[in-house]
Amino acid sequence: MDRSWMNASRITKEYENGVEEFLLFAQSKAQPMWGKFFCPCVKCGNGRRQTIDDIRTHLICEGIIRSYTKWIWHRESLDTADMSQADDVTTDSGNPIEEMIRDLGQEGFEEAHAALYDNIEVDSKMPLYSGCISFTKLSAVLALVNLKARFGWSDKSFSELLMLLTNMLPADNILPKNHYQAKKILCPVGMQYEKIHACCNDCILYRDDFAELDYCPVCGVSRYRPTNGDSTVLVSDADRRPAKVCWYLPIIPRFKRLFANGEDAKNLIWHANTRKSDGLMRHPADSPQWKAIDHLYPEFGAEPRNLRLGLATDGMNPFGTLTTNHSSWPVLLFIYNLPLWLCMKRKYVMLSMMIAGPRQPGNDIDVYLRPLIDDLQKLWDEGVDVWDANLQHAFKLRAVVFCTINDFPAYGNLSGYSVKGHHACPICEQNTSFRQLKHGKKTVYTRHRRFLKQYHPYRRLKKAFDGSQEHETAPNPLTGDEVYQRVKDVVNMFGKSQKKPSSTSNMWKKKSIFFDLPY
Repeated sequence: MDRSWMNASRITKEYENGVEEFLLFAQSKAQPMWGKFFCPCVKCGNGRRQTIDDIRTHLICEGIIRSYTKWIWHRESLDTADMSQADDVTTDSGNPIEEMIRDLGQEGFEEAHAALYDNIEVDSKMPLYSGCISFTKLSAVLALVNLKARFGWSDKSFSELLMLLTNMLPADNILPKNHYQAKKILCPVGMQYEKIHACCNDCILYRDDFAELDYCPVCGVSRYRPTNGDSTVLVSDADRRPAKVCWYLPIIPRFKRLFANGEDAKNLIWHANTRKSDGLMRHPADSPQWKAIDHLYPEFGAEPRNLRLGLATDGMNPFGTLTTNHSSWPVLLFIYNLPLWLCMKRKYVMLSMMIAGPRQPGNDIDVYLRPLIDDLQKLWDEGVDVWDANLQHAFKLRAVVFCTINDFPAYGNLSGYSVKGHHACPICEQNTSFRQLKHGKKTVYTRHRRFLKQYHPYRRLKKAFDGSQEHETAPNPLTGDEVYQRVKDVVNMFGKSQKKPSSTSNMWKKKSIFFDLPY
């Protein structure tokens, strides 16, 4: 069955006839539930059931998922699927499992992962129970987990549902009986992460040279939690619990997986091929900062697939109450190569690190950012070999931190500048205009009219402001080199137990870890 219509424009007759052909196929093959079928439009993604009329509307207005060339969600048998679509994929067999493995970002069936891939392929061909032709073990688990994620079910409720379905289905069914077993089936599909032990005083991470230590070399506190409040008594080695943990989700395998999907790889060069360039600010690629990077590093700018990343972090309380003694600091990455309507979508926002504990990391956040900075430095200095599924060849991927996104207190944690006190402005520094309130003793910052244009009418107003006109010009912001001259001699001392030297002349408390990145 010819499915070239799926790549045609939605306003053509070819596409319209193809939609009707799909709807007839679905009505003749798929089993409806309450008169509804899975909708393969871009918006629903085979995760929602709709009526035939609604599916027709969605496919015309939203478009069909172009990679959905094997209609397995509408009971098209894998054995009888039209193999004429083999040219649309990189594998010769046309097996959807091989497409899935390719999307995982793997470059081949490596020995270390061969067993996991074999398990996935076996589960993809094993009927859910004897005589079942609608679902395999893998497709059933994928469908159920998709519903769990879409509607926010708890792990406990999902396990209860699996138990109920197990009892409802024939006795020889192989549906997993709880959430843990379901996750084991999908284990190769998930992303890897590193669980790194940390000093409870934020002195070090127990990795590299400190990986085998049981006590912090800076403050001497134990790596593990004591029992019964006694810091000298520890439980057995097998049951020891770390005092503090941070989770790092390596970014390089995730970038590889992103380019292994043809549609995503195409979107990542949208800024170079499809963006409207008319001198207006429509995308970060139109910004002076983007152009300055291309000018300073022409080799980097010559490859449109090289990534520009935004880094954002802030503290939050996951328990929703201000009285809970807990703080979580997620570190997120945004990819500005993507089109405007995708770069801020949740699907493309990457959680790279989670720092959790009873206290916020504060100025010691650099200790936790080290694994991320190491990967970012590798992506800049060496690059990594990545397979581009869109252009069908490998290339050397590099990446740069384009900007950081944070509020003012988090800015102080990342940069090392003291954002409190009389000289809290990192642009004005010693020229910061402040005033101490007489009764509240609060410091407020004034004279913002300095940043207006020289002949702006607000500069001459008196009554609307503090009774005086403003004639001074704004101070020039510091350049990167000027900031580096201020921080190059600062001695970094991390850890809540360490006494930091106080300095009234230098507002910079540390040399930020971001200075390890050459750019």
